[in-house]
Amino acid sequence: MSTDFQMVLCSCPDKGTAKAIAEKLLRARLAACVNISSPTTSMYWWDDHIHSDEEVMLAIKTTTAQLETLFALVQEAHPYEVAELIALPIQAGSEAYLNWIREVTG
Repeated sequence: MSTDFQMVLCSCPDKGTAKAIAEKLLRARLAACVNISSPTTSMYWWDDHIHSDEEVMLAIKTTTAQLETLFALVQEAHPYEVAELIALPIQAGSEAYLNWIREVTG
């Protein structure tokens, strides 16, 4: 098992924003793959109120070595005051896929 690889979750206000951020990450070689979900409803606390908004989720596959730079790029490009950036370690995966992530982001 390895924690050399991460999946980063990031919510975006719309598909256009999600695609723009995904393209920046891919062009910078900070991510090997970014999946963009269909719109989903997010409910959350903000400014002492419960909000409900339609958002699009990014699932970003990267390496642990790229996390700090990836977070900085997303925060710079993201329209939210506080962007959701949650990294989850990839504990296992096919050797070929993990090697591909390493190769693309290396």
